Amino acid sequence: MPSFTYSIVLPAYNESERIASTLDQILAHAGNRNWRFEAIVVDDGSTDDTARIVDAYARKYPMLRLLENPGNRGKGYSVRQGMLEAQGDVLLFSDADLSSPIHQADKLFAAIHQGADIAIGSRWLNTATQIKRQPLHRQLFGRLFNLMLRLGLGLNFKDTQCGFKAFTRDAARKVFPLQRIERWGFDPELLYLARICGLTVTEVPVAWSHREGTHLRPLRDGMRMLGDMLAIRWNAFSGKYTEPGAVRQSL
Repeated sequence: MPSFTYSIVLPAYNESERIASTLDQILAHAGNRNWRFEAIVVDDGSTDDTARIVDAYARKYPMLRLLENPGNRGKGYSVRQGMLEAQGDVLLFSDADLSSPIHQADKLFAAIHQGADIAIGSRWLNTATQIKRQPLHRQLFGRLFNLMLRLGLGLNFKDTQCGFKAFTRDAARKVFPLQRIERWGFDPELLYLARICGLTVTEVPVAWSHREGTHLRPLRDGMRMLGDMLAIRWNAFSGKYTEPGAVRQSL
């Protein structure tokens, strides 16, 4: 039997300036809600003090854990590692900068408790929830990618890329062992796998604020996203989603 009601997985790469604040906010909210929970930080080969800071918290708070990847493997790899290690009844992964504040997890957990197998945070289902929007070029890039996913994979969601998603334990155990993509395209791959597995996905509007620190290169990143989308189609066509196997890295 799981030891926790909730597991919170945080993929982290060079987050030394923000990770302590993130953990403090999670601990405070979980305490206010009286959650039985664990938080797992998956360090993706950081070159700063991220791992040291998390380790210090874990020594003080037994519900916190640090996992360390063998080098920089990507956000998708980190999320999968954390979700497969998690022991909760409901598993959430969140961006380490808490672009969606941790109290927004209450909305996703409510959707799970109401019967959804997977609840995904959405920035675009109700744009009024956006505290600070992305720059216009990032918004346009995201809308174009969303259109590609609708046409290429049939994923009719307003927002596939919001890094705030919750899974029942059973849904996580069905989807994550099948995940092949380690970097950009892992979010739509998870949703595509959910459909293959016959899981119910509910899209939930959440508060969200753009954080500085990530750099978009339209040509390079657009090619990566297109490559990942084509890889998902190929994996499905070739039967690679019928059983766990080797992970595909993005170009």
